[in-house]
Amino acid sequence: MSSPQIWLITGTSSGLGAAFVKAVIARGGKVIATARNVDSILHLKALGAETLQLDVSSSQEELNKKAQEAISIHGKIDVLVNNAGYVQFGTVEETTIEEWNQQYQTNVFGTLNTTRAFLPHLRHNKSGTIIFNGSMAAWDGVPTAGAYCSSKAALHYAVESLSREVARFGIKTLLIEPGTFRTNFLSAQSQKRAVPKYNDYEEINVAISGEYDKLAGNQTGDPQKAAELVVDVVKGENGAGGRKWPSSLLLGSDAVDLIRKRCQETLRELDEWEVLSRSTDV
Repeated sequence: MSSPQIWLITGTSSGLGAAFVKAVIARGGKVIATARNVDSILHLKALGAETLQLDVSSSQEELNKKAQEAISIHGKIDVLVNNAGYVQFGTVEETTIEEWNQQYQTNVFGTLNTTRAFLPHLRHNKSGTIIFNGSMAAWDGVPTAGAYCSSKAALHYAVESLSREVARFGIKTLLIEPGTFRTNFLSAQSQKRAVPKYNDYEEINVAISGEYDKLAGNQTGDPQKAAELVVDVVKGENGAGGRKWPSSLLLGSDAVDLIRKRCQETLRELDEWEVLSRSTDV
């Protein structure tokens, strides 16, 4: 009988992170649940998870230490889930460089630093899976969410490069790109909003903010179903069994519809401008 997989999951205090913990444990895996504030995840101990304080925005040196601490709990890590993140709202002109830096520090640099901390262990074992929580927003520059959308687009291509680099070591990457899910992601605790500075942007700020306020609690996706599908893919079970490993996994019908539409629009634009685009060759 094979030993249970050991999963380390970041950002598990709520939402998809908490759903991952429940799904993995229900399928016989072992989980190390992490969060910036460990008190926020103590309830996961009752489910059978180990808990560990981990802030993905910490220095590489600190994250390396946390990785060693995590590995020592069960002796190995099989699956790393980079789930921690938040959304920064505000128009490009009204958001500050500090707000953009903080957005990227968590969603991009912190995620990659956490990955770097565990890669030596996974390379040594010649196996492992690294999951990254992207977003359908990587495909759509939503007004007033440029920092978030671009951070997820940066993560998308960083993961694509990483995947080609580590495949030779028996390591798989899985970029999930969720649509909207019924989590607290749009709550005040999970988002930041830039201070409005110019009346010219008031209309779009109010309109987009109102759309997201209405969306909160009415999102399309079920986070537990999403977590269970990801576990299916990693384990190669149920409907995911026998399929080719996906370069990215869309979650939710809204993600499928939006990304298909963007791909079709890109192809139409490519066709329209192809002759002129090719005319610049030597």
